[in-house]
Amino acid sequence: MQAVWLENNSLSVRNDLTIPNPPPGEALLRINLAGICATDLEMVKGYYPFTGIPGHEFVGTVMNVSDQDEVSQAWVGKRVVGEINAACGTCSACKGGRPTHCERRSVLGIAGRQGVFADYVTLPVKNLHAVPDGVPDESAVFVEPLAAALEIQEQVFIRPTDQVLVIGAGRLGQLIAWTLALTGCGIQVVARRSRQQELLHKRGIQVILPDQVPTKKFDLVVEATGTPEGFYLARQAIRPRGTLVLKSTYKGDLLVNFSAIVVDEITLVGSRCGPFAPAIGLLESGRIDPRELIETSYILDEALTAFESAAQPGVLKILLKPDKN
Repeated sequence: MQAVWLENNSLSVRNDLTIPNPPPGEALLRINLAGICATDLEMVKGYYPFTGIPGHEFVGTVMNVSDQDEVSQAWVGKRVVGEINAACGTCSACKGGRPTHCERRSVLGIAGRQGVFADYVTLPVKNLHAVPDGVPDESAVFVEPLAAALEIQEQVFIRPTDQVLVIGAGRLGQLIAWTLALTGCGIQVVARRSRQQELLHKRGIQVILPDQVPTKKFDLVVEATGTPEGFYLARQAIRPRGTLVLKSTYKGDLLVNFSAIVVDEITLVGSRCGPFAPAIGLLESGRIDPRELIETSYILDEALTAFESAAQPGVLKILLKPDKN
């Protein structure tokens, strides 16, 4: 099997790996298409210690399932996407309805589980979601980040009267803005680059530059850059008793004036993985079509070039596909 391999902050392409055998409760998936995201790029820099196959955004086809019961076997041949957290189902977090915070979870291509930049991967059957026939692979590969964007609406009630600011208009920031716009709220997005601005203007979303952001105006601010500058701009923009959603992980520590956050009674919300079913529904209905975010695709043999391209400023989504597809 061919795959991208990450070890000691260095990437290589290997052709000597064995096709995995799915353990009980899991399925073997052939990868149709996979996407490189900011987390993958940060892992190469050492954001999280990991040795193995990275990658967690994908669409694939079920080749076989370990369990022989009729329900499990019905997945064979289906085109699927999959939730990235493999939960134990028995810890206090799982029993409390918080499987994405399972105390013993493995995370696809991030922690304790091989990822999708490969010909094949295994994933629990309970993590799978069928892709409707009308949703092409080039759209389905966005289900995971689209679900992450929708998680904001799971955590925060957004009114049509709310004034919302999204800081960052890259791969994830675009999806966040597009989905928030569907709520009817008054939304503005901090976008520096012309292509980012064009994608937003096309959807009737107002663009604002960093030096135009007013102080203490917005009811909700979503920080999607993962930079200290983005956080400080978000802190400037949020009104007293407003909600600040942190949608990116930060490398290192931030210098934060928590006294001011207390005085202004700011609600801080950390946000990551989200609901797959609504994301698939938006793709199937055509209300969200993410294919404009695709820059280009590479085969696995070209993975190192693909990662270099994805790391360039302003580049949107880079896809990887097995050589045989």
